[in-house]
Amino acid sequence: MTDLPNYVLERTFSAPRELVWKAWTDPLLLARWYGPNVETIIHKLDVKPGGLWLNEMKMRGQSSYQRTEFIEVVAPERLVCLMANADAQWNIVANQMMPDWPRVLLTTVTFEDALGHTTMRLVWTPHEASDAELACFAAAMDNMGKGWGAGMQVLEDLLAELKAEG
Repeated sequence: MTDLPNYVLERTFSAPRELVWKAWTDPLLLARWYGPNVETIIHKLDVKPGGLWLNEMKMRGQSSYQRTEFIEVVAPERLVCLMANADAQWNIVANQMMPDWPRVLLTTVTFEDALGHTTMRLVWTPHEASDAELACFAAAMDNMGKGWGAGMQVLEDLLAELKAEG
C-alpha cells in the first residue's frame, strides 16, 4: 500500500479550546472566517456523526459548493469529516477548475488545550482517491497553506474579538 499524501496545518491560538471549537461549530462564526475574501453562506451545519455541513462560497457572481459529512465529533477535542466539492443540489462532483483534485478529503481537526491557548491541527488526506487525484493533491500541497493561512488569520482576529467581548 502506498502512503497517502497528507496536508497538515497546525496553529496555536491565544484563546481557550471551547472558544476555538465554537468558531468551528457555530454557523454564524464559521461563516465569518471560513473562505476568506469570499461570501460564505452556510446552508446547513449539523455537527454530529452523520450530520452535514453544506457550504456555499460566492465570489465574482459565481458560487462554489462544498458538502461535508461528519463521521466523528468529540466536543471540544476532535472533528473528523469527509469534505467534497458539490453541485448546487449537494451532490459530490469533480472540482471544475482542477478535475483531478480528489473528490473527497478525509479531514481531521483536533483542538488541544495548552494553558489557555489552543493548538489546532488540521490534517487533509485524499479519501478513496485515484492515482491521478493523489498526484494532483501531492503537487498542490505546497500552495495549500495560502488559502488555509488566510483563513487562520481571519479566525485569529475573530477569536481576539470574541475574547474581548468576553
